[in-house]
Amino acid sequence: MSPLPTIEDIRRAAARIAPHAHVTPIMTSRTIDGIAGARVFFKCENLQRAGAFKFRGACNAVMALSDDEARRGVATHSSGNHAAALALAARIRGVAAHIVMPESAPAVKRAAVEGYGARVVSCAPTLRSREETVARVLAETGAVLVHPYNDAHVIAGQGTAALELASQVEDLDAVVAPVGGGGLLSGTAIATSALSRARTIGAEPEAADDAVRSLREGKILPSNDPTTIADGLRSSLGELTFAVLRAQGVEIVTVSDAEIVEAMRVVWERMKLLIEPSAAVPAAAVLLRKVQGARIGVILSGGNVELSALPFT
Repeated sequence: MSPLPTIEDIRRAAARIAPHAHVTPIMTSRTIDGIAGARVFFKCENLQRAGAFKFRGACNAVMALSDDEARRGVATHSSGNHAAALALAARIRGVAAHIVMPESAPAVKRAAVEGYGARVVSCAPTLRSREETVARVLAETGAVLVHPYNDAHVIAGQGTAALELASQVEDLDAVVAPVGGGGLLSGTAIATSALSRARTIGAEPEAADDAVRSLREGKILPSNDPTTIADGLRSSLGELTFAVLRAQGVEIVTVSDAEIVEAMRVVWERMKLLIEPSAAVPAAAVLLRKVQGARIGVILSGGNVELSALPFT
């Protein structure tokens, strides 16, 4: 296993991606503060390039490649946001990108990947099929694998969102981020613990609660093709992200799909922000007062929504 990323890795990532990534804004709502019983500060990664925080990690990983590695191109498997992020980062650096996507991936996300010029390879919507297909692509192309979350450069890149948050909002009691594979939550925990007194809390769908179970049992207990509206959080923890979350003592709370949909609606109606279901998971946890604290930071992880499939229209 690779050494666990550090705050210095995150700072280097921030410098590496600075010419390419947005510094995303903080937004607030008095109405939401009233519902949550706290001051809530939303870090709007839905306004990041490619529509999600994933651009940070993918950009850091691609820009960290040596020239020899870059010439080989990059490959990954992803249901959407990491796929689009890696495709964009590869286009910026001028290298080939081969993206394995499950057939069930939202059409809007597949279109974004193809729009950035990447080659899309379809696979069945199972982790086994993803891994077998990307292994074949790697063998055929010689490309460098950029894993969606179990990669030290990706984790460090994702941690730059919390690095920015710490500079934008002082005296937070807690920072909440969604957890699927754990890249964002791991990077958030590393940055938050190094820069503030705030606790890091993960938020997870009840129907894809492998992080809760894994941390409780002290070993990775993957979900088996979970069914949840939060399609970006169906992945299970990786070896590296699990190790970071254990080392950081991160707590996880869960919310139902109905609560996720309601949080999407509240954020849209009250803040005029369109967020995807995965981003609504930590928002739901805060709205339901499952996170304690007077001042809470929430990382809104992405805004890539298939408008024709909004759950409340």
